[in-house]
Amino acid sequence: MSSDPEAPGPDFSLDHVGREGLMASPGTELAAHDGTGRVELSFTVEDAGGAPPTQRSVRVPPGVTVFDSASWNGIAIDSTCGGHGTCHKCKVRVDTATPISRHDVRTFSRDQLDAGWRLACLVQATRDLKVDVPPLTTRPKAATVGVGRQVILRPAVQKRYVELTEPDLADQRTDLDRLLAAIDDLAPQPDLHALRRLPHVLRAADWKVTAVVVDEVLVDVEPGDTTAQRYAIAFDLGTTTVVATLLDVALGTPVGVASMLNRQQPYGGDVITRISATMLDPEALPRLQQAASATLAELAAQVCREGDVDPQQVYEVAIAGNATMTALVLGIDPEPLGVAPFVMSTALPPTVLAGDVGLDLHPRARAVFFPALGAYVGGDIVAGMLATGMDRDKRTRLFIDVGTNCELVVSDGDRILSTAAPAGPAFEGGAIRCGMRAADGAIEVIKLGTTPEDAVRLGVIGDVEPKGLCGSGLVDAVAELVRVGLLDASGRFVPDEQAPEVAPALADRLTRIGEERVFVLHRPHPDAVPEECVVLSQRDVRELQFAKAAISTGWTLLLEELGLEHRDVQQVLMAGSFGSYISPASAVRIGLVPKLPVLRIVSAGNVAGEGAKMALLSVRERAGAAALLQEVTYVELSDRPDFNDRFVDQLAF
Repeated sequence: MSSDPEAPGPDFSLDHVGREGLMASPGTELAAHDGTGRVELSFTVEDAGGAPPTQRSVRVPPGVTVFDSASWNGIAIDSTCGGHGTCHKCKVRVDTATPISRHDVRTFSRDQLDAGWRLACLVQATRDLKVDVPPLTTRPKAATVGVGRQVILRPAVQKRYVELTEPDLADQRTDLDRLLAAIDDLAPQPDLHALRRLPHVLRAADWKVTAVVVDEVLVDVEPGDTTAQRYAIAFDLGTTTVVATLLDVALGTPVGVASMLNRQQPYGGDVITRISATMLDPEALPRLQQAASATLAELAAQVCREGDVDPQQVYEVAIAGNATMTALVLGIDPEPLGVAPFVMSTALPPTVLAGDVGLDLHPRARAVFFPALGAYVGGDIVAGMLATGMDRDKRTRLFIDVGTNCELVVSDGDRILSTAAPAGPAFEGGAIRCGMRAADGAIEVIKLGTTPEDAVRLGVIGDVEPKGLCGSGLVDAVAELVRVGLLDASGRFVPDEQAPEVAPALADRLTRIGEERVFVLHRPHPDAVPEECVVLSQRDVRELQFAKAAISTGWTLLLEELGLEHRDVQQVLMAGSFGSYISPASAVRIGLVPKLPVLRIVSAGNVAGEGAKMALLSVRERAGAAALLQEVTYVELSDRPDFNDRFVDQLAF
């Protein structure tokens, strides 16, 4: 910055700080400022659980957006695009009239705009503002269990209770030699923490102690017999949702399970926006690392409370996450993952202390990470393949983990191929006009009928008034509209004059918001205008169409690599939270999966979490996960010259 006092200052005019599309209506002009000083934002954050709202005031440089002001100060505002104005989720209400963007017009009704509702990422804080933040769903509906296999119990965490003889002048063996001699089936190497505790614990416990061994390392010596207290935590570190399961590894049984929204959410709903955040802001990487650690720590504390377990008795954790989530929680720069040629720093992340990833457990508890097959087929998919036995079953099987980035695995019983397809945010509710995560108020099931009485039947999470549409509801909506004929094979709504002939009981629900055609799924009251309703828009259909085309192109090409056709697939495994709730019939109808009998399509659930559990319960299974790196061939779709042509072929419903 120039130190010349006569040098012209920065331009802080509306043209400089405004974003494309801002429309300054009368009385909403941006307040002039010279760029100095601070403005104060007073946030009132509503609680989804009904607790009293929290109040928080922050001071930020003028011109910063409300969304960035909140994110910098740890205030979570819903978003899937990371504050770039494309997902239309960061809804807030401000007390002072501000310019209205074209995105605001598309998101809110006229009455809502007049009441101060805006998208937080498009509101510059040029004056003091009071901001009301709607409740953020921190614990969306998620699959916490999934398809797994029985394992032979052989955890890395072992305990041995021993009663030692006291030393005397005739027996001056060291404390360590005395302890190790009494453990006749293990030969552990001592950890410094254990050595520091050893002299005191032995004598204070009258030489009756329990040795704690984790993967051939003596990590602690505990007074008395604590062999029944052996615990570990399996984490499915998802981009959207994180699931933790506390395991009693002595018995091989779960003790507690919990899930919550990944605290990295304000930085974007997918890995690309989070990688972009680290590229644009040098401070984003430590913030993302801290957010991931805080998520893991909160879940660990919750499952320990639920299971009435002392966190100090948790000696190991296993973390299954995609390559980007793994890099971020370890504080590794993810930028190479987001740009060609998409290179990981390592396929086998190191085992670290749990404290290094923010977990307050036993001081020497270890965190074990699953290996990754590629930049976009990460440890969560390896864990899923382990749980489902993709390397053991001789049937032809298709494994699909549907999300913003869709991972695909095909096995013919001999060879295993994997790839990733860029599905986009539609399945998470992103870029969908009334889209939302799978939380209370989200429509998850839709059935269309032929009479006015059963015209539209909705299944809503929480059995409450519908607020929006989650991924499974989106698939159902499109599949049902295709079935009744209101959507043609190209994904276009049929003309208004044709709708009464095709579906007379539903034709009146086909209307417009502005120039865009929409189908009304729910009216809050009989006289509600379309802007007040939960609708499916033509653009929403296109978003799903592009997502399903990317996925179906992926598995089609993998099958061709193995010389197989669609009908050769004997089982489809729909993995992850989305795969657990999607209707197999709807998935078949829109072409998301091969056209097979629905009994061949299995909702596999949280198989990444199941794989993480298996790795904690059996060192043999953990070795099997590492062996998958040699058994699976990764296929890169982006360099296929025929990908675009094949993608276009798969667009039709």
